[in-house]
Amino acid sequence: MKVSVHARHVEVTDAMRQHVESRIAKLPRYLGSLQSVEVILGMDADMPMVEAVATARRKSIFVASHRHEDMYACIDQCLHKLEEQVRRHKDRVRDHQKPPHGESTEQSS
Repeated sequence: MKVSVHARHVEVTDAMRQHVESRIAKLPRYLGSLQSVEVILGMDADMPMVEAVATARRKSIFVASHRHEDMYACIDQCLHKLEEQVRRHKDRVRDHQKPPHGESTEQSS
């Protein structure tokens, strides 16, 4: 998985970059087909803003953004939103599949 961290109107410190990468490292356990994640850190009206875009196979794109007074809290909330989107997508895909051949959907009494 390719991870890129960009900045707009703000300096990205090594601590911020490590914090983002440690949070993104949890995403593949929800969906293994993630190809890239792009995180944009910036300032919007004197308030920190984080935007994350994750791309998976089969043209699945997940986008999350958050604004907060604290940059680290903003990163956490934004990536939490992204995790929720990826988790819900995985649940939808898994629930859509049919049961294996050996299992029956009806229970006999």
